[in-house]
Amino acid sequence: MEVRVQSADFDLGAEVARLRAGDARIGAVVSFVGTVRDMNDGDRVAELELEHYPGMTERSLEEIVEQARARWPLYGALVVHRVGPMQPMEQIVLVACSAAHRGEAFAACEFIMDYLKTEAPFWKKEQTPGGARWVDARVSDDAARAKWQLG
Repeated sequence: MEVRVQSADFDLGAEVARLRAGDARIGAVVSFVGTVRDMNDGDRVAELELEHYPGMTERSLEEIVEQARARWPLYGALVVHRVGPMQPMEQIVLVACSAAHRGEAFAACEFIMDYLKTEAPFWKKEQTPGGARWVDARVSDDAARAKWQLG
């Protein structure tokens, strides 16, 4: 398991290669990469800035990954989340999971992303033609997370 919060971009190919390196048990690696869109809520976005609480954010992401590992038999899990200013088309987040089979890897990757969107302490600010604005949480993100609730 690895969690990183960083301002620098990441290399998807290199990150996935490291996750797989030398582990012949792995039959599937599933990854998700989130990118900055140039439009949101009908407005052009010139820049997205992500803020966080160092230490608290990493702990939150580690707890989410541990929850996924408790649910599915993963061999590896990786979360890389960028902070700071980013331009449209830049990568924001990488979630990658390795397992023996694709079902577990897909489910764990989606679970981690759904919980990350609702539980991890990140704050987004967009620069639009109308000025800077903070991005509110989406009801759709809460609904995606709710599907994983046990009981």
